[in-house]
Amino acid sequence: MQASQPTTSLRLLSFNIQAGTSTTRYRHYLTRGWRQVLPHSNRIENLDAVAELMVDYDVVGLQEVDSGSLRAGYVNQTKYLANHAGFGYWSHQLNRKVGRIAYGGNGLLTRFEPSEITDHRLPGAIPGRGALWARYGNGDRSLHVVVLHLALGRRAREAQLDYVAERLGNVRHCIIMGDLNTSTESAELRRFVRRGDFQTPTADLLTYPSWQPQRAIDHILISPGLEISNKAVLAVNCSDHCPVSVTVKLPATLPPRVEQQAAVGRAQTVLQNK
Repeated sequence: MQASQPTTSLRLLSFNIQAGTSTTRYRHYLTRGWRQVLPHSNRIENLDAVAELMVDYDVVGLQEVDSGSLRAGYVNQTKYLANHAGFGYWSHQLNRKVGRIAYGGNGLLTRFEPSEITDHRLPGAIPGRGALWARYGNGDRSLHVVVLHLALGRRAREAQLDYVAERLGNVRHCIIMGDLNTSTESAELRRFVRRGDFQTPTADLLTYPSWQPQRAIDHILISPGLEISNKAVLAVNCSDHCPVSVTVKLPATLPPRVEQQAAVGRAQTVLQNK
């Protein structure tokens, strides 16, 4: 363990990595659809590109990440990325399991040790959506980070956002990050944002499809008590989504604080969900 450098900022990244599969044309969903169920030679190359992209960030939320199925070559992609990008802690939430072919879910990579990580099954007619929830610190001085991948349908998204809002309750400092599959102008997301008084720095960042972005559906939502100092969408060719990044300045009372230690070297799992 090595003491982290003094900082009041937290660099955040949210990325739907499509299980390490690149898509650069709409027709690839048909012609390369087999890559979603079988191994292919470019998957590790794409993961290495993702790991290189993540090196400059403190907390990363991943969606459509595989936890070690046939298509992933039995590699837990969250753990692989944590090790190759130098993160000290990681956790994977398995939400959708298709035999031994595909294990899809959310991932969290962090340079600071959370106080607690929990996973939540989100409501919906079609199961397979979840929220991966990390807490740093305790009580009113805690920071909550929630990684989401919402449903394609409006009614399901509405129910899922209501579920998250109810469990947030009176949490003062929260970061929501993920593939929300809708813009901040949709009725369901507007209601969620109003309910939590969230800032929406990524509202105008076009992320999908990655080869010609036209829709802003990947977001990082920030509680009003956190100051935003930077935002960006990053151009990539290793997924069908572009990642979004936001830098927030934390109040001195919030973790991760200067005196906390960041893990260095091989990653260790905080909580590995089965």
